[in-house]
Amino acid sequence: METPAELTGVPSPGPSTLFEGVKDSLPIVISYIPVAFAFGLNATKLGFTPLESVFFSCIIYAGASQFVITAMLAAGSSLWVAALTVMAMDVRHVLYGPSLRSRITAQLRKPKTALWAFGLTDEVFAAATAKLVRDNRGWSENWMIGIAFCSWASWVLGTVMGAYSGSGLLEGFPAVEAALGFMLPALFLSFLLASFQRKQSLCVTASLVGALAGVTLFSIPAAILAGIVCGCLTALAQSILQGEFNGQ
Repeated sequence: METPAELTGVPSPGPSTLFEGVKDSLPIVISYIPVAFAFGLNATKLGFTPLESVFFSCIIYAGASQFVITAMLAAGSSLWVAALTVMAMDVRHVLYGPSLRSRITAQLRKPKTALWAFGLTDEVFAAATAKLVRDNRGWSENWMIGIAFCSWASWVLGTVMGAYSGSGLLEGFPAVEAALGFMLPALFLSFLLASFQRKQSLCVTASLVGALAGVTLFSIPAAILAGIVCGCLTALAQSILQGEFNGQ
């Protein structure tokens, strides 16, 4: 049987190298460092030591979830409640591995797979998928490790810079410190406003209503979980209704 490459006349790309993975990670690195800096700064302001802040980035490595878990722990939430909340926020990551695996024909080796799977964040998954599909990159685990490791290292580096800046390095620059502290809320606010222009506006509205009810009636952890559940149920209901409508 002829392969897709033989049918199209386009030669299959060879395996990409570790250096190509490092190069493909540069857009992620540039975007990670300032947000990680803001996390390190925020964590130390909440009372965590610089070492504890860096530990969060090294082990949890979950972007926005790190802001949530540090805020919840600083507010007095139990570790179990904070951990379950973050797990609920990041459950989408379970789908990234199988989705990427469907595009890989080569056999995977467990030690290397564990390394790049740890670094499979939203941005790394999007970059890897785009390179494989759009830019015709040839899969190799060294290439994937290059993307994942450099992205993780930039996040940790940004956290180190922010955590130790929070210890007093920016005391002479209060405007810069305040701007960096607001960086992540501003980023997510822009995402929220943009989402109202798309089909998921009903899901966003349901999430906001659920979160508002949770924080009014219970607590911040309950608000986060209520927002997630309401948004997911609304999306599921929309999908079912659209399927039934299209089937008629």
